[in-house]
Amino acid sequence: MSEQDIVKLVSDHSALQDENNALRSKVSVLEEELVLVQEQLTWLKKQVFGRKTEQSSVIMDGGVQLSLFPNMPAEIEKKSEGTITIPEHKRKKKRAHDDWMSSLTIDEVEHKEEHPVCENCGAEMREIGKDKAYDELVYTPAKYHIRRHIVYTYKCPNCGENPENDQNYADDIEHCNIRRAQYPKPMIPGSFCSPELLAHIVYEKYGKAVPLHRQEKDLASKHILLLKATMSNWVGVAAEQWCQPIVQKMHELLLAGTVIHADETRLQVLHEAGRKPTDESKMWVYCNGKMNDRSIIIFDYKPTRKGENAQAFLKGFGGYLVRDGFSGYHVVTGVKHCACMTHVRRAFVEVMPKDSKSQKSSVAVKAVQYFDRIYREESLLKDLSAEERKQQRLAKIKPLLDELFACLETVQVSGKGKLSDAVNYALREKPYLYTFLEDGNVPLDNNRAENAIRPFAVGRKNWMHCNTANGALWSATLYSILATAQANGMDAEQFLTELFSHPAGTIILPWRT
Repeated sequence: MSEQDIVKLVSDHSALQDENNALRSKVSVLEEELVLVQEQLTWLKKQVFGRKTEQSSVIMDGGVQLSLFPNMPAEIEKKSEGTITIPEHKRKKKRAHDDWMSSLTIDEVEHKEEHPVCENCGAEMREIGKDKAYDELVYTPAKYHIRRHIVYTYKCPNCGENPENDQNYADDIEHCNIRRAQYPKPMIPGSFCSPELLAHIVYEKYGKAVPLHRQEKDLASKHILLLKATMSNWVGVAAEQWCQPIVQKMHELLLAGTVIHADETRLQVLHEAGRKPTDESKMWVYCNGKMNDRSIIIFDYKPTRKGENAQAFLKGFGGYLVRDGFSGYHVVTGVKHCACMTHVRRAFVEVMPKDSKSQKSSVAVKAVQYFDRIYREESLLKDLSAEERKQQRLAKIKPLLDELFACLETVQVSGKGKLSDAVNYALREKPYLYTFLEDGNVPLDNNRAENAIRPFAVGRKNWMHCNTANGALWSATLYSILATAQANGMDAEQFLTELFSHPAGTIILPWRT
């Protein structure tokens, strides 16, 4: 073999080796992309077909509950299978239907015979007693009627009369004293709107998620021709003149507290200056902590998701801000940031393997087990005072957090997989996950804000969008009033009726004083 042939073979071999390395690198990239696509497909399938719950009793394989104590020796687990020890706890008394039925009016229907005769001997029978057979809960459909205000006019018999037939007296109507009886002015000038009707319209839309066009159809079926546009105008007047002053007062009381939860969700506004109909706006929600004697929930519409919106709303607040990991919240200054433990746990729940074999060595499963132990310890502290809860958290929950992050900091993750995102998210939020240890009244998570914003998300599925920016602002105001009233155990429609019965600008807070 000539020297030229050897050089050619070496060159070919080098080329093949380079090509092989390139193919191996390409295969590695494709495998990584395949894993990412499979994760995305699994997540999408769960969103479409699976349950949305994150309870530990559901996110498991084969019906086996995730252990709260993964490091327990196997022989101890086997010994504990025979007996179960239930710790002492307070059980809430079940409320029977007789409890709430006792507050309703009773309409008795008697069933008796006019002339009862014995079927054996024909003698007339006499009444010896009566008893209740059963109760029925009756629904009476709504009724509409006209409340017509008749105003009487009065005239003084003396003023304006010609005294002693004086020929020089000028017969002028201005000398007469004529007066009309006092009567309440229309709620909305020039309309036939009543406080009861407007309260019902507002409650149907913002409390029961029934859009105005559906209400228009329902009213038409009852032969009441009330247009959607008319109802929309009424709703705007109610929000601006009656409800906005109350929300401003609620805002002041919220900022005076020590804990505020914050969250936001999407909203589409069709006609807004300088924005396309397809642009996504945001509805922000703020609420106080659950360790309060009353709930305050405020919705705030803004066109964007910029953190400066939260900064403007929270101006003057210096307490604890509980929020998720959205970077916009870092713009807010002067507050103590508290991360949401549920959001961090949720990131690991989404990457948990399905089969039980993979769960034994899964980092995600181990992280979820730590969070479950933390929540279990927290549930045992709910009846303690704030200071006692703080001390117990430092003694029992802080060591669990330390163990969790000691584990996560040793995990080697790379690429764009969901596990990598979950670990990096947890490590990024680590400083703020410890903040709740400073005060026993600060919660572990932001579930309060997520639950507060859920009725708005349900309503959005029905009315889908707001037509104008003013409509979005009205929605924020009215959702604030209804959500707060309902959170405080009030009849929201009855509260609105009472509010609208007073002059515009009257401050009636949506809770019992």
